[in-house]
Amino acid sequence: MTIKNFIILFGISFAFFGFSGCKKEEPKKENPTPFVRLLEDQSFDSKIFKRPIQYAVLLPADYDSLNNNYPVVYLLHGYGDDEKAWYKYGNIQYYVDHATETVPMIYVMPEAFNTYYVNKYNGNYPYMDMFTTELVPEIDSLFRTIPLPDQRAVMGYSMGGYGAMILPAKNPELFKTGVALSMSFRTDTQYISEPQGVFNSQWGSIFGGIDATGTSRLTDYFLSHSPFHFFNDQINPSLNGLNFFISCGDDEETLSVTSDTLHDLLRNMNYPHAYRIKNGAHSWSYWHKELPEALKYISYAVQQIPYPTNPTPVNPGSAIPSNRLVTEQLEGTNISFQVALPEGYLEGTDNYPVVIVIHNRNMTTQDEETTHLISLFNSFMTENKMPRLLVIEVPVQETEITAESLRNILNQVNSGYRILNDRNHTVLIGNGDGGRMAYQMLTESTDLFNTCLLFDANLPEDASINLTDVSIYLDICDLGINYKSYHSLYVSLRNHQADHEYRVRQGTPSPDSFLNGLTESSYYIKAHLND
Repeated sequence: MTIKNFIILFGISFAFFGFSGCKKEEPKKENPTPFVRLLEDQSFDSKIFKRPIQYAVLLPADYDSLNNNYPVVYLLHGYGDDEKAWYKYGNIQYYVDHATETVPMIYVMPEAFNTYYVNKYNGNYPYMDMFTTELVPEIDSLFRTIPLPDQRAVMGYSMGGYGAMILPAKNPELFKTGVALSMSFRTDTQYISEPQGVFNSQWGSIFGGIDATGTSRLTDYFLSHSPFHFFNDQINPSLNGLNFFISCGDDEETLSVTSDTLHDLLRNMNYPHAYRIKNGAHSWSYWHKELPEALKYISYAVQQIPYPTNPTPVNPGSAIPSNRLVTEQLEGTNISFQVALPEGYLEGTDNYPVVIVIHNRNMTTQDEETTHLISLFNSFMTENKMPRLLVIEVPVQETEITAESLRNILNQVNSGYRILNDRNHTVLIGNGDGGRMAYQMLTESTDLFNTCLLFDANLPEDASINLTDVSIYLDICDLGINYKSYHSLYVSLRNHQADHEYRVRQGTPSPDSFLNGLTESSYYIKAHLND
């Protein structure tokens, strides 16, 4: 071996053993950033406002694991709140995660200050322009959205409820669905009646007319942004195809009248919408109750599926034994009625409260409707939703039940059955024409009952009442034909400070709807039978 070969061999060996003796360092693995669904404290630089605009985003649970694109719901806060309200007080993630019949969606919560989500009349603060030309494109660029109008919705409460109405109405090329919860706005009459200080700060600064009084407050800018005017424009094609869900609590100071007046207008215009009035006031406890159906409504809209006209019918339960159901004839008349006895009546000696139902039935299903009605009350008693009671069903088809008839029926029942024969333990119920008859009795028979419940009653359009010694429960379907009558009677009850409850429910008048309404009112009936 030559010296040259030796040196080469030595070098190769040294290199081999040298490198084999060194441990190769493994690259450090970086911990992946955990997926966070609720993105708080987000912002973008607005060119219009020349400042950052804050917002928050709630992403779908599968956003990180799938590569899908999603519809977007913009959640609008109320006057005095900010972008944090929906996740801090609205618990939106909980309601999204527990919603049924809904598709995954992206929820965006922008700050809106006290703008009512519109441009100010003088152009100094063009919030709507920022929302539509900057925020929406920003969200579409950052997240996997479906950037189509029928895949965008807005939902808000109070001031945000108005935003959920005005944003689609003024920008149908961007939004097709609006959910307005306790919408803060005013009819023309309410607007004119606002105290001057409130008007100047809350309304005049946005819609113009600061320090104005009377009709001078109704500026052209206000009128162009009032749903009581732009919905009244029968030739406005831009509103066609929009989806609106409107809801308000019946204990609101004025907003329930505002919403009910708008519903009245939309029905007059044959404009499709969903409308709900439930028990509650201007608070998150009411809006929380509405979120499950509101989210379902939005989900149907983005899937372009018609929202169900009627809810699922209630199960009335099993029929009572025949020995607890007695058919009676009112002496000297052709009026027949049924007396349904509670469980234990035949074996005991107790006296019982009474519910009288003036029952408007369909001729073809009348026996079935009677069975279902009495079975439902029996279920209420079995489930302790009501005390043990007698149910007196007075069917009406062609027979007119008057105050005198009612008095005679109660007298006859009192002579033959064990009842608590006083008004504090007697409740009157009527539906359809039966509700009309019950309404007509109110001024003549209040010594007989303490409470009257009217379900889709066929009332006169100018229905009103001035009673303070009877509690009135109004219940109507949002597609019911008597919406004008109910609005009139509701306003009258409020103006006279009468004890009342008001419900507008999903659906069309039907025997099933009547049972659904009775089920919802069971707590109310129970409370007034235990007085």
